[in-house]
Amino acid sequence: MRYTRYIRPMAALPDDWSTRHSVLANARRTAALINTLSGTGDREPQPKPAAEAAVAVAVAEVLREYGESEPVELAPDDVVRMRAAALLLREVFAAEDVDAAAAALNRLLAEQTGPLRLTSHGGGTPWHPHLDSHDDAPWDEWFLTSSCLALTVLLWDHQRPPGGLCASPACRNVYITSGPGPARRFCSRRCATRERVAAHRRGQRATDTKSGSGSGSGNS
Repeated sequence: MRYTRYIRPMAALPDDWSTRHSVLANARRTAALINTLSGTGDREPQPKPAAEAAVAVAVAEVLREYGESEPVELAPDDVVRMRAAALLLREVFAAEDVDAAAAALNRLLAEQTGPLRLTSHGGGTPWHPHLDSHDDAPWDEWFLTSSCLALTVLLWDHQRPPGGLCASPACRNVYITSGPGPARRFCSRRCATRERVAAHRRGQRATDTKSGSGSGSGNS
């Protein structure tokens, strides 16, 4: 579970606090945690105990990257419960349209979150909303509820699904959609490039096959 920390009264607000803890940053943290907990990405297969330890380390790294204060201490049971939360959140990313994404979020908000509340973590941060039961809620509860809040606001703001599943058959990553422009289909440029190259090669093979068939029929 999350460990109780002494939080000093907030003196001056760091210049980047709002950026690091924005709705979009929290949503991107959600996607990063889902991918880490789901076993997607580039980690080499390992025996189960070693794999679980590696996941715990990777999850802690993601949390620190997105501004979680020390100590970031995850017990094995925390990781197991966070993985269950990640599976629930994937349903939002798998939604085919905004109505399905809203329905998935409504289910999670009704079944998995508490009432909306404001907290300043004992004066250590600016006031901001939470949906978990208290400031020292277990990691999985915090992860699920904070993710629901961020994804809900993104859907509300943009009136489209807040994220999606990578269209590459070789990838199971989720990603966040944000900003104007055409909807994304891939989680990264690497996946998009890989699929473009694969499609080009399939097209080239099809052309070569047709050309070979045509030559054969002309000689018969």
